[in-house]
Amino acid sequence: QVQLVESGGGLVQPGGSLRLSCVASGSPFNIDAMGWHRQAPGKQRELVADIFADGNRVYGDSVKGRFTISRDHALNTMYLQMNSLKPEDTAVYYCVVRRIVRGLSDTYWGQGTQVTVSS
Repeated sequence: QVQLVESGGGLVQPGGSLRLSCVASGSPFNIDAMGWHRQAPGKQRELVADIFADGNRVYGDSVKGRFTISRDHALNTMYLQMNSLKPEDTAVYYCVVRRIVRGLSDTYWGQGTQVTVSS
């Protein structure tokens, strides 16, 4: 079992920045991928950024060049640095972790943190 707690969301003006954090607890072992996905009202949940065990990263097209995903293994924490925010970035941002134990994959989601970009 893995518990994920997001923080750092809030209200920010267009062009501003936020940094989201996700802290993993419980049994955060054998994690092969983690990331941030978001869901805006009336829309499907979409990829924001994923980071893999080998350090490779992928970004959604709409955030590439503006957002950066990173991790701190010592703190079991993942971050999403969000720059040049746009109103269309408004969404609930979810932390997601995938781990593989005995050949079986499990996916865990946090409760989400609200990001609102508005003037």
